[in-house]
Amino acid sequence: MARFSLVFSLLVLIICVDSYRRRPEDKTKCPLVKAIRNFNVEDLLGKWYVIEYYASSEEALAYRCMRADFTMSSNDVITMNFTYSFTDDPINEQLLGNITWVIPNPAEPAHWAHSEDTYEGVYNTYVLDSDYISWALLLHCAEKSKVPRYLSSFIMSRESTLGINVISYLRDKLPRYDIDVSYMFNMSQVDCNGTNFSDLPPTVLLNIDRPNGISSRRHPMKHHHG
Repeated sequence: MARFSLVFSLLVLIICVDSYRRRPEDKTKCPLVKAIRNFNVEDLLGKWYVIEYYASSEEALAYRCMRADFTMSSNDVITMNFTYSFTDDPINEQLLGNITWVIPNPAEPAHWAHSEDTYEGVYNTYVLDSDYISWALLLHCAEKSKVPRYLSSFIMSRESTLGINVISYLRDKLPRYDIDVSYMFNMSQVDCNGTNFSDLPPTVLLNIDRPNGISSRRHPMKHHHG
C-alpha cells in the first residue's frame, strides 16, 4: 500500500510538472535574463560588426552591412552609433542611427536601459556574453502593456567574419529567451561602401529604381508594437 501511494504521488508530481511546462508563455512580458557576471563595460566599447541579427517582428532580413561603435560618457551613458543599409536598396545607401542607454544598477553593468523618451514602455538590453576582443552577444527586449513584446538580438564580432563554432556557441544561448534561431539571419558585410548620391549625375539618379522612402524607414533598433 505504501509503495502504491509513493508511485501515485510520483505520477501526480510528473503530471503537475508537465502541465507547468506546457503553460503558454506570456508573450507580452520580456523573459527573465541573467546578465553575465564580472562584466566590464569599457572593454566592450569600440567598433563591432553585426554578424547575425534577429528581430521578432521580422521574418526576413531587411538590413545589411550593419556596424556599431559603442562609446560611454563620463556620466555612464552608453551610446551606440551604427551604420547599415537596406537589402533591397540597389545603390546600398549607408544610413546612420544611434541609441543610448543608462545602467540602472551599477552592480549589474551588463544590463542597460534605453534612455530615450521615444521608446514607450520598458526597453532593456543585456550583454549575454562576450570575450571583449573577438565576439559579443546582445539581447534587446521591449514590452508595453497588452501588446506582444519585441525581442531582438545581435551576434557581433570585432572582424567582418566570425568562426562557425563561435556562432553556434552564441546561438545556443538564445532559445532559452524564446528566440527562434531559425530566424537568426546572417548579416552581409560585403560591398559595404555604399554610393554617394552627390557623385551621381541627375540622369543616373532618375533611372535608379529604389523603393520609396527608403531613407525614412524604421531603423533596426526602433521597435513597433502591433
